[in-house]
Amino acid sequence: MIDVPAGRIVLRDEGAKTSWEADVEAFQLASHPVTREEYHAVLRAAEPDSPRTPMTEVSWLDAIEFCNRLSRDSGLNPCYSISDDPDVVGVLCDWAADGYRLPSEAEWEHACRAGSSDVRYGQLDEIAWHRGNSGERVHDVATRTPNAWGFHDMIGNVWEWCWDLYDPRRYGPYRVFRGGGAFDPPRGCRASCRRKSHPTFRVEDLGFRLARRLP
Repeated sequence: MIDVPAGRIVLRDEGAKTSWEADVEAFQLASHPVTREEYHAVLRAAEPDSPRTPMTEVSWLDAIEFCNRLSRDSGLNPCYSISDDPDVVGVLCDWAADGYRLPSEAEWEHACRAGSSDVRYGQLDEIAWHRGNSGERVHDVATRTPNAWGFHDMIGNVWEWCWDLYDPRRYGPYRVFRGGGAFDPPRGCRASCRRKSHPTFRVEDLGFRLARRLP
């Protein structure tokens, strides 16, 4: 886990043509997305193929359940109270808990930009696996150049679930994911790109990354 300094970030939704500002407190974020090896170890499942690739085909609900399980295994306090409704809209996050959780959307973009206001934190081919260089497959984590704060794969390889609802007035329980993936063209691999889906949605280029409050 890497310490991320506090800051202020301007987020933008290109579709709605809206922008908003958010303050981010200092927190910790994993240097790369959760791998298949890490995911299977926590679930005590058989060793997977391609252990260093990001864990994909995990829903938002799968991700927060993993966070709680890893927190308990690590002797930490779980962050999430999970409801059993089909849209999981009743899930609560205890932001003061010391366990693992998903980053908020503002935390994610703040860490992705690492102080840069550019579209990306480096040249796309150097920092990301995308449609033009991935061979249309997800690659091992941390095999592209990290950003200035040491985070790998913030752009490209796999999209990453965030905590936030996308737009509850229009899309109900849909949650945000960020970062672009190995099947996306350059336009989909920018620090500001945001997409959404139902919290039970799973797909082959969507994973997640762990966050925590500072110890």
